[in-house]
Amino acid sequence: MEARFDLYNNPVATSFVKRLQTAAKVIDGSPLPKATHELVKIRASQINGCSFCVDMHTKDAAHMGESSVRINLVAAWREANVFTEAERAALALTEEATRVADGGQVTDDTWAQVRKHYDDDQIAALIAAIATINAWNRLNAIAHTPAGDYVAGQFG
Repeated sequence: MEARFDLYNNPVATSFVKRLQTAAKVIDGSPLPKATHELVKIRASQINGCSFCVDMHTKDAAHMGESSVRINLVAAWREANVFTEAERAALALTEEATRVADGGQVTDDTWAQVRKHYDDDQIAALIAAIATINAWNRLNAIAHTPAGDYVAGQFG
């Protein structure tokens, strides 16, 4: 598979990508647990069918020490017993927020679970993380960025 468009060798695309990377640093510096952030990125990428981002974030999660069992069960998190209640709330929010375009919505029950497990700064980071990964998924899906060659930590 070849990319339709190289996001990293066009001045307009590169400028936008750099700004998106800078915006994501706010999340990295937040109190949102790193494991939760990676789980969110994996799940949204699975839903959006972004193979490049699934490749990247599963490898980054493994590099951070996440178990293969948890990584492999993200797609089936509702039936898996390896995620905390807080992670389950974050994954539910990720799914509902990612599927808004499909006529879905963030339910009051999901929001109540998120509120139960996260403080305002963590919720802000969670919302930003979901919005950011959805932007990355769309960029890479549109450009048809191929998956498989990513090396953990490659982008910093």
